[in-house]
Amino acid sequence: MKQAVIDLGTNTFHLLIVQKKPNAARPDSTYETLFRESRPAKIGRAAGGGGGINQRLITDDAIGRALDVLTYFRQVLDEHQIDPASVAVFGTSAIRVAQNQQAFVDQVRTQTGLLVRVISGDEEAGLIYRGVRASGALSDETALIMDIGGGSVEFIIGSADRLLWKQSFEIGGQRLMERFMGESDRLSPAAVGRLHSYFQEQLLPLTNAIHQYHPSVLVGSSGTFDTLIDMQYQHEQGVWPPAEQAAFELPIAEFYRAYELLLTRNHDERMAIPGMIELRVDMIVVAVVLIAFVLKTYGINAIRVSTYALKEGVLSGE
Repeated sequence: MKQAVIDLGTNTFHLLIVQKKPNAARPDSTYETLFRESRPAKIGRAAGGGGGINQRLITDDAIGRALDVLTYFRQVLDEHQIDPASVAVFGTSAIRVAQNQQAFVDQVRTQTGLLVRVISGDEEAGLIYRGVRASGALSDETALIMDIGGGSVEFIIGSADRLLWKQSFEIGGQRLMERFMGESDRLSPAAVGRLHSYFQEQLLPLTNAIHQYHPSVLVGSSGTFDTLIDMQYQHEQGVWPPAEQAAFELPIAEFYRAYELLLTRNHDERMAIPGMIELRVDMIVVAVVLIAFVLKTYGINAIRVSTYALKEGVLSGE
């Protein structure tokens, strides 16, 4: 049986289509991937006339971009003979906070037949945990899982056996770019300092949870972390990471090499870094500042990466 999941992120829409395998020998081999694609929709981006994620409004331009991507996804679903009403479509941060959420959901249903389910930050964090667990990136040690989206950042503390704590924070990359980068294509040292102060203030619940559970490793989920792995492989081997591999180790030294590159270059120079993609070339700057803050503040010295996230969490079941 075919299943499809669509993740409507603040910047990127993702479509995953899988074929269920009957009687699979291992839990992680219960489905075969038939189609996977991510396309930019940037529904959190502000237009010249206002709007955008920090104003809690999906602009008309953004709705147009979203419908363009979802119309393409609908064509792919038709090719795979999947009923759009059966697709699990999840709306996250930008849709979650939008004052015109219902109008957006109605337009998507009318024009594509897709039924959007807007989920809470807590539900999003739970699905991310399930996806990361399915990747094999977790062990019996306590980990801090981190998923950096355009609108929100999910933090989860747990191991392969147990979820101990989770919370979603509305401090995603698009919000941070608008607030701290503005029209610039790089972050000044002063802006980095302001970001650190902002994180310290916003992440107080995480700080309290860290003190309670003492995670020893950071596990990054997809997005920025995928690009950091791509940069590592391109730098060290001149190749892309294995597509079939879902969990990676990211050496601390490699993270800080990437951090220095990303913080000292402008947009075009970052785009020239082997492993970089257009989808992440700007947002990755504020994202790595957040990662560096977490590593330093909470004394974590090991990083793993899961290429699985919300979509795979939906498919993993319980």
